[in-house]
Amino acid sequence: MSGLIALLDDVAALTRIAATSIDDVAGMAAKAGTKAAGVIIDDAAVTPKYVTGLDPKRELPIIWKIARASFFSKLVILLPVAMLLNAFAPVLLIPLLMLGGLYLCFEGAEKIYHVLVPHGDAHVEADMDVGDPAHLEEKRVKGAIKTDFILSAEIMTISLNGIVDEFPDAGLWLQGATLAAVAIAITIVVYGTVALIVKMDDVGAWFAMNGKTGFGRGLGRGLVHGMPKLLTVLSIVGTAAMLWVGGSILVHGLHDGAFLGWEQPYGFIKDMSHTVAGDSGFGNWAVTAFADGVLGLAVGLLLIPIVTRVIAPLFGGGETAH
Repeated sequence: MSGLIALLDDVAALTRIAATSIDDVAGMAAKAGTKAAGVIIDDAAVTPKYVTGLDPKRELPIIWKIARASFFSKLVILLPVAMLLNAFAPVLLIPLLMLGGLYLCFEGAEKIYHVLVPHGDAHVEADMDVGDPAHLEEKRVKGAIKTDFILSAEIMTISLNGIVDEFPDAGLWLQGATLAAVAIAITIVVYGTVALIVKMDDVGAWFAMNGKTGFGRGLGRGLVHGMPKLLTVLSIVGTAAMLWVGGSILVHGLHDGAFLGWEQPYGFIKDMSHTVAGDSGFGNWAVTAFADGVLGLAVGLLLIPIVTRVIAPLFGGGETAH
């Protein structure tokens, strides 16, 4: 009897440890996921374009194809690579993170440049030529998976760096479990949101035609007319977030003592935020985010001619991920 009681005590203790570990993973994943906010918003804002112009009945199956590939990329390819780097070559994490930051700055700046200096892109115009719907769907899915892989690599690198920074004493398995939780949660949130966005106009159209009340029909018409504006807002927010996150990654990467240990521009931005906002937590964050975004925009604008005229031709094309 005493042996049974001891066994039950051991089981209870293991259960408490497991529950604590799950709570730790959830808490760490929530904090780490916020570090990748800019990329997540951009991912959700970009993906709906890949189903534009296709049969509405194919929208959800296409989104599922992309989401399934995203799960595979994050969990089967990127997660093991990230954990191996963290275990055997952690010194590479900051340089890789900064490469991702440069990419974010370039993408955000290029979007702004396209608005300020409108110009056509041959690959975009070719993509608008529908042709065979099945071929177009296959082409769109491949393009979306390629874009998702790049964004997923950034999300995983940023999240892992956040986990290591916030929880340096966490064991390797706990860091890996947290990164896996981040990957799963982000993919569900991004593609769940994308599915809602692309089907919202259909929902609105149904309510507009079949609503039993004037309010219901009006709500339906509002959804139909409001979705293009929502996509525009998402694109603006995503661009701003990319520049902010990209600039912040570069500032902190340059300041990291294990990498370069440069005092500037980190010190200048920190002093400026305290001068402008004083002891206000939100004020300091807002000033810092704005300064990081301006820096990110400046770096991105400098990268545009380098990428489009030097790097892209070396790889045989002028396309960017978006």
